[in-house]
Amino acid sequence: MKKISLFCAFLSFFSLFSQVLTIDRVSENDSITKKFRAYTALSFSNEKQKKSLIDFTNKTEVYYFRKNNYFFGLLGQVDVAINGKTINENNGFFQLRYRDNDTRKVSPDVFAQYQWNGIQGMEHRLLFGANARFKFFAEKRSDLFISIGVFHESERWNPNLTAYAFSKDSLTPVNRNMFRLNSMAKFALKFSKSVDVIGTTFVQFPLNNHFLSPRWFLDLNVNFTISNYWTFIIHYDHNFDAFRPLPIDNYYYATTMGIQLKW
Repeated sequence: MKKISLFCAFLSFFSLFSQVLTIDRVSENDSITKKFRAYTALSFSNEKQKKSLIDFTNKTEVYYFRKNNYFFGLLGQVDVAINGKTINENNGFFQLRYRDNDTRKVSPDVFAQYQWNGIQGMEHRLLFGANARFKFFAEKRSDLFISIGVFHESERWNPNLTAYAFSKDSLTPVNRNMFRLNSMAKFALKFSKSVDVIGTTFVQFPLNNHFLSPRWFLDLNVNFTISNYWTFIIHYDHNFDAFRPLPIDNYYYATTMGIQLKW
């Protein structure tokens, strides 16, 4: 067996549809005055068994802070796993958002996102929208924010993708365009100087006759601060969608552990 591995982050963490920003953590680092801040996790491996098994994972967050306490956040995540000619995983997203840095009682949150998931047949999804973001409380050790808004999504689902992992019998590509009502709640709790928890949940309702078939995401991270640059993370997320355009499972979840590098 021959194995070549390059790790910039060991057991890199990821969340399939996550929209959680690292800046949302309750930690001492949030109060550091910096114009730019970035976080990244990266892993690559190439293992020769019966066939070549290639795995690549990357998640990066970059923030630009303005003097008015608003910031731009750019998030990117890619996860690919290939076994010979078989694609075992191919998903990711890129997101840009502009919002307040937790200083105002009520503020706008504007965002755009492009994502894909070849295994589930999502060739692409492009969405853009805006939320009204409400700060219920933001203490030194805990906070709670709730948002509500509307976004538009344009997506193409294609069962003919080579990575599609479900039955293709009698299926054809599906194009969908719709508006969705978007509700979100985010909380964070700091147990000690080195341990904090952040959770975010989204519930998104189609603004059509399928309004009672929502999509629900939950993202939960437990962070153990090792130093100013390294954090150990335990992550759980799930997504449930009662309005799937292709006959795939309604419910998915992921649990991961990893180390994050920040600078």
